[in-house]
Amino acid sequence: MTERSESISPSYSVTADGSLDAWEEQYRDLASLAGGLAHEVRNPLGTIQMNVQLLAEDLVEPKNQHERRMLQKIEVVGRECERLASILDDFLRFARVSELDRHPTDLNELIGDVLEFSRPRIESAEIVLRADLAPSVPLLALDADLFRQALLNLLLNAESACQPGDELILRTRGERAGVVLDVIDTGRGMAEEVRAKIFRPFFSTRSGGTGLGLPTTKRIIEAHGGTITVESEPSRGTAFHVWLPIADS
Repeated sequence: MTERSESISPSYSVTADGSLDAWEEQYRDLASLAGGLAHEVRNPLGTIQMNVQLLAEDLVEPKNQHERRMLQKIEVVGRECERLASILDDFLRFARVSELDRHPTDLNELIGDVLEFSRPRIESAEIVLRADLAPSVPLLALDADLFRQALLNLLLNAESACQPGDELILRTRGERAGVVLDVIDTGRGMAEEVRAKIFRPFFSTRSGGTGLGLPTTKRIIEAHGGTITVESEPSRGTAFHVWLPIADS
């Protein structure tokens, strides 16, 4: 397990006149600065990746032990560059969650689109995928692209906890002037000390994980006025419960 944590705790509080409070204004400034820094890192990183690829192509057929060692080192640098690019992508998604482009959205339809994309990967891992969607749910005011990313993050988290034969279940239901989306898996589950940290930026239990998937999901859901909670026990699986308000509430 790797653990890295930052004291980033997103807030979406609004004052009586509808303006953002001072803390949120500061957070937006920080997010904008961090996003700009990530973009500045991306440019030289792209140059490094391109040159590493060219070096690897020059050594595609190493002629001696020295060239074989060189190729191995170049491949290590290439993998680390890819990992850094992945971290930057995840960080930019995390930093960009602020203003939403909302439209009335059928949550069941959005889930269907995500499942169509994810089903081949999930079923190839021999995980049983089930959807139990309420026949009709109220429209939600969603930024569909952002919420699709949040749902994909939840699915990827569930997949990583499952073994062949485990189940991954998506369920929708109406509740409290809104809609609840449950993402349930019968995988390995989490201990209390892990469950308490999963929404902290840069905390990860997966080798190679950036630790930004679930924090980004939480930010997206809260930006929509919703909530996310989690229940989990070791060896008994995990259930995420997402509540979202209906479009006209």
